[in-house]
Amino acid sequence: MDRPDLSDAKRRAEEAASAWGVELGEPFAMSNYSFVAPVDDTCVLKVAWSGDEESLHEPEAFELWNGDGAVRVYRSDPSRRALLEERAIPGTDISALDDDEATAIAVGVASRLWRPAGAPFRHVMDYVPRWLANEPSDLTPLARQLLAELAPTSEWLVHGDFHHHNILRHGEGYVAIDPKPYLAEREYDVPSFLWNPVGYRFDDREQTERRIAAFVAAGLDDFRIRAWTVIRGAYLLHDAPDFQRRIRELLD
Repeated sequence: MDRPDLSDAKRRAEEAASAWGVELGEPFAMSNYSFVAPVDDTCVLKVAWSGDEESLHEPEAFELWNGDGAVRVYRSDPSRRALLEERAIPGTDISALDDDEATAIAVGVASRLWRPAGAPFRHVMDYVPRWLANEPSDLTPLARQLLAELAPTSEWLVHGDFHHHNILRHGEGYVAIDPKPYLAEREYDVPSFLWNPVGYRFDDREQTERRIAAFVAAGLDDFRIRAWTVIRGAYLLHDAPDFQRRIRELLD
């Protein structure tokens, strides 16, 4: 997906900052799909891109987590899709850590975020078939076959965009940011972690298998992780055929 125009999100962020009596700093470098900027040493202000329907229930997810595995939200303005969030300090992500250490941290954070939930969160299976149709790829036929075979349930609130760059150091622990919350199987959350950090393309099969094994050891199903990696890879990585070939090989 091309980076969206965030000029409207910036405008709404400036309006929210004025209403809340805070001053925006320079936006963070990796805030490509939302306008996110610090307002002081303890808070950040985030405004979603107007076309981002996946983060629609981000405030409710943060409210449910209540600081357990994710940053807290102090204020929200639904009309502007603006959030005043706790700032993770020092805020470094886990992408530079040893891979096994990063995976262990991710499993720990995810296990705190995953929990049974219901309304207002949406069932991801109301959207996955449409996403497959909108971004067809060489993996799409196999993805549809696997989706039918899985007959997925929607028992858990999941993060939705769970990866190294959305897991930050906060004090002595780690917290998640930037959720795209849905009701889904927990295995739905694993693929985005498997193909991150940015630049990782499944070029180390043993490393990828260790990551999968760590999530399986936490109670997830091995085959469903692999199947969801194919399904989500079919539409999220539709323009990367070589990468998709390596994803397909996870089923071998």
